[in-house]
Amino acid sequence: MSEGITIKVGDITKENIDAVVNAANNSLLGGGGVDGAIHKAAGPRLLEDCRGLGGCATGEAKVTGGYKMPARWIIHTVGPIWHGGHDGEAGLLASAYRRSLEEAVRVGAKTVAFPAISTGVYGYPKEKAAAVAVGAVKKFLEQNPAIEEVRLVCFSEESAELHRQALAALTAR
Repeated sequence: MSEGITIKVGDITKENIDAVVNAANNSLLGGGGVDGAIHKAAGPRLLEDCRGLGGCATGEAKVTGGYKMPARWIIHTVGPIWHGGHDGEAGLLASAYRRSLEEAVRVGAKTVAFPAISTGVYGYPKEKAAAVAVGAVKKFLEQNPAIEEVRLVCFSEESAELHRQALAALTAR
């Protein structure tokens, strides 16, 4: 762990933590990948509550309860679809992490778990996404002591290693 950031391989739906971040789509009504897994683990009440949220803009975040998951809250955020890096993707991805952490502070969460947002069907290159994720989280933690731990929960060892490398590069500065 480095300055409140833990990087691990695992199943984010099983994290015993205050808040889990869902890499959602704009509708918030479920999808594939992490989004589908979180909706399945949380149960049908999640979909009911998401229907009342009116969707979510890219780079923004909204909160629901955790329902059947160990996490008390689910923070839904929408990362950008990769279009080659010239459409403001890095700023939108950083915003998704920052806004999720702002929502975590707002509801009183001290510990937060993130997936690798936008690296699945949205096609964001994993190495670039890891650098943005770690940078945004580290910057937020330096300015906001209310969050005690952020877990970057990766689906694969490859993704976890890219996050570790990004964190090592930032802390070496």
